[in-house]
Amino acid sequence: MALTRNFLLFCSLLPFFIVPSLSKTSFRPKALVLPVSQDASSLQYVALINQRTPLVPVKLTLDLGGQFQWVDCEEGYVSSSYKPVRCKSAQCELARSKSCVSECYSSPRPGCNNNTFAVLPDNTVTRTGTSGEVGQDVVSIQSTDGSNPGRAVSVSKLIFACGGSLEGLASGVKGMAGFGRTKISLPSQFSAAFSFDRKFAICLTSSNAKGVVFFGDGPYVLLPGIDVSRSLIYTPLILNPVSTASAYFTGEPSSDYFIGVKSIKINGKAVPLNRSLLSIDRIEGTGGTKISTVIPYTAMETSIYRAVTATFVKELAKVPRVASVAPFGACFNSTNMGSTRVGPAVPQIDLVLQNSGVFWRIFGANSMVQVKRDVLCLGFVDGGLEPRTSIVIGGYQLENNLLQFDLATSRLGFSSSLLFRQTTCANFNFTSNKA
Repeated sequence: MALTRNFLLFCSLLPFFIVPSLSKTSFRPKALVLPVSQDASSLQYVALINQRTPLVPVKLTLDLGGQFQWVDCEEGYVSSSYKPVRCKSAQCELARSKSCVSECYSSPRPGCNNNTFAVLPDNTVTRTGTSGEVGQDVVSIQSTDGSNPGRAVSVSKLIFACGGSLEGLASGVKGMAGFGRTKISLPSQFSAAFSFDRKFAICLTSSNAKGVVFFGDGPYVLLPGIDVSRSLIYTPLILNPVSTASAYFTGEPSSDYFIGVKSIKINGKAVPLNRSLLSIDRIEGTGGTKISTVIPYTAMETSIYRAVTATFVKELAKVPRVASVAPFGACFNSTNMGSTRVGPAVPQIDLVLQNSGVFWRIFGANSMVQVKRDVLCLGFVDGGLEPRTSIVIGGYQLENNLLQFDLATSRLGFSSSLLFRQTTCANFNFTSNKA
């Protein structure tokens, strides 16, 4: 819902872009790299961001569609380089904020300063929106040549929000790292700070391995020397004109990444769907398909879920069904199931995109979840009768697939399963540092 408050003042709109300040160094990286791992309990993907002066590793949940980085500053945020962003500053326009906190009823500290502008940090796990002060501080991250990590570089005035609810986040997490379609998301700020391409790529793994995020263009090299950026399939990213956040200002577009799924096929056979659900309602912002790193498994509107499940079960008729295991509906006896390089030998699921020749193919490694010994379940869940978004592609379906987001051209590049190429997202060489 849109949010208004009596104590909020309007911020002036300033027509220019602010570049986050670099540290004093002549080295300008062409790309950056960040390790990311999955928390086994929450199934969230988390990263350590080095922030503050002196630097402190801050554990954050990766939120692909998040508007910006937000950190809970209530518990001991101490930094000599923290600066609140004042009302009527240029950063107001950059953050698209329409609010200014004139007075904070406490002693000055990160998150509580007078005459500072505010944004709406969104906990996308619990769908909770709050208000938070915008500040700037030092962030340090490793550079890369695409094959190995290099020297650490710093952004001295990275914009983020002090605020947000930690409820439902992984143990030890202090906030969320927003990668969404805004000018103050982490990818946007890093590309502006170092003047490299407005691209980033994610390559996620399960909880027993370490995945990787690249900021900037390829190469994206995974052992044994495979540049995954050379073999991507491309599809347009679609802008939803209506925010999909928990709390937002009227008129804001969505910061989530939507793609144009036109149909779904299983073993080459079309699933009967109400195709109107696959389109975004340009007034309400409902419908369509988006990609999420926050939900663990792909969620589908009830009629889509039932049709996909029924078709899948029919195509796998020779494998015995077993009792459902929550949150999944279709489960099978895996002793009767073969195996392949790309996971269990089950029907392949195609998300058909702009035309019949462009599709995101989901193999058994990304469609089947082992819930107990000898039991595999179709890893999709029922998203309800009237969800805001008809299909939300979840983290499990992204694992060992490299996804490149090109913000300049509004295009998604995807690899499909890297297992076909005999590599995985755990195969970036973090151990060899060229600093």
